Amino acid sequence: MKVTNIGQKNTILKHFLSEIRDVDKQNDSLRFRRNIERIGEVLSYELSKELHFSSKDVTTPLGTKNINLISDRIVLCSVLRAGLPLHQGILNYFDFVENAFISAYRHHLSEDEFDIKVEYLAAPSLEGKTLILADPMLATGKSLVAVYQILKKLGKIDTIHLVSVIAAQEGIDFIKDHFPEDTHLWVATVDQKLNSHGYIVPGLGDAGDLSYGPKL
Repeated sequence: MKVTNIGQKNTILKHFLSEIRDVDKQNDSLRFRRNIERIGEVLSYELSKELHFSSKDVTTPLGTKNINLISDRIVLCSVLRAGLPLHQGILNYFDFVENAFISAYRHHLSEDEFDIKVEYLAAPSLEGKTLILADPMLATGKSLVAVYQILKKLGKIDTIHLVSVIAAQEGIDFIKDHFPEDTHLWVATVDQKLNSHGYIVPGLGDAGDLSYGPKL
């Protein structure tokens, strides 16, 4: 698996990341969602450099211009509900793609043990498609693996791009053993630690709750 951590360079991305981590700004859910969306846009721009392009003639009012355009057949799939702002950010740039949505949540067996439950899927065929799978927090990696096991039943996927905002190194190491070798992970930043409950430290908390309010 190839991992691209675009947060290693000093860019405006660091401002967006600082705001979604900042406890003094997290109470503004609109601002939080917008920053996740903007991070999705930045990641999408970088990801686009690795896609396939083919030339096409575009007619202007004054003539014709040959332009290289993306030729991949792309399906963008996000993990509900935390993935929705990230999905929108990616969709702002890849507005021509097909869309899919899948649920995944932690079913706790004990305070520190949990399984991943997948209960909802809406998706087109993935046969021969390029899959962009978006989940803002890559903690243990179990959610991404669980949804991938479902998605791969929808057809032979040509290429997989994973998109996350914050990843834990432990989660990255875990998914490397469960996704195809040519999978490409795009992440805005990598934190090195998980706590005993499987949450990223320092991370930012629960991205779904910060976006849409606490759940039962």
